[in-house]
Amino acid sequence: MRTLLILIRKEFLQIFRNKAILAIIFVMPVVQLLVLPLAASYEIKDVKVAIVDHDKSTYSRELIRKVTGSGYFKITDYGENYAKAYSDVETEKADLIIEIPNNFEKNLVKENQEKVLLAINAINGTKAGLSGSYLAQILQDFNQQIQVKMTPQVETAKKTSGLEIIPKFWFNEHYNYRLSLVPGILAFLVTLIGGYLTALNIVEEKEIGTIEQINVSPIKKSHFILGKLIPFWLLAMLAFTIGLFVTIFIYNIEMQGNLLLLYFFVAVYMIALLGMGLLVSVYSETQQQSMFVVFFFMMIFILMSGLFTPIESMTDWAKWIAYANPVTYGVDAIRLIMLKNSGFNDLLLHFGVITLMGAIFIVWSVLRYRKTS
Repeated sequence: MRTLLILIRKEFLQIFRNKAILAIIFVMPVVQLLVLPLAASYEIKDVKVAIVDHDKSTYSRELIRKVTGSGYFKITDYGENYAKAYSDVETEKADLIIEIPNNFEKNLVKENQEKVLLAINAINGTKAGLSGSYLAQILQDFNQQIQVKMTPQVETAKKTSGLEIIPKFWFNEHYNYRLSLVPGILAFLVTLIGGYLTALNIVEEKEIGTIEQINVSPIKKSHFILGKLIPFWLLAMLAFTIGLFVTIFIYNIEMQGNLLLLYFFVAVYMIALLGMGLLVSVYSETQQQSMFVVFFFMMIFILMSGLFTPIESMTDWAKWIAYANPVTYGVDAIRLIMLKNSGFNDLLLHFGVITLMGAIFIVWSVLRYRKTS
């Protein structure tokens, strides 16, 4: 125990001498938690629209007013030339085209039907999908408004109908995207801290030559690995606490679940992440090599964790990768505790998988480390 405490003290002395590491641990979580949720938005605004109006009727002008009045769209061009509008899309002066055909009002009044062309630039698939959904809803509302004007009995039938649909969003009453995004980003930040810093740890000893002195000392491998693991585990927990304060007091996200359960899970989760970083560090010969390896795995872990894309929407083979991803369980568990008030029994799978991964990574690191150069 005395040997382990000396190793831990040595690690803390090395860490606090490195100002860059301190900035990564204490400044990065605050800055990224403040910037990322404000920059990343699931709401699309100021979509540039080119209007091609061949009809120029009362109904076409009313449709255009309804589109612009929604607050999501901004008209950048209005005319009758589709080729001009298409050129605007090619030069990125417009994101989509709405083409209103000839006899638009006449066909609506006489035949009660008409078609409107929506040509959407789909290079940015997310923006295109959301823009199309917004426009589809606006056109549906416009269509209902026209039907009510022509057949007032439709409105009467709606009022006297016995079925009324009232949507209710559980655990996120106002459908606030930050409520689900911020806890996920919090998990993402502690993942970066745990993965990167420990991956660079043993490699740094190799590069500066101090690993040779440790190799000839009577220190056990298990003590050496734990001496590397514990300081960064404590600092990662401190960084998580700072991030949690930002989450609660800056974004006003109420903590629904048990705070002790949240810390208990993050403590177990960080052991798994630190073990993975140590394993990479044991195998790497240079800091540059370890950084590239961790970057490769972190990109896969974060993109396939369910933070930005629901796992249920992934293909079958991608789901298997996501289920073998420790970050998947970290993001999901933190969300469940903070937003849904999930208990320990609800998180048995998360605890089991993360504990198993942590045990494998740490035992593997101890067995792989050789006290030889």
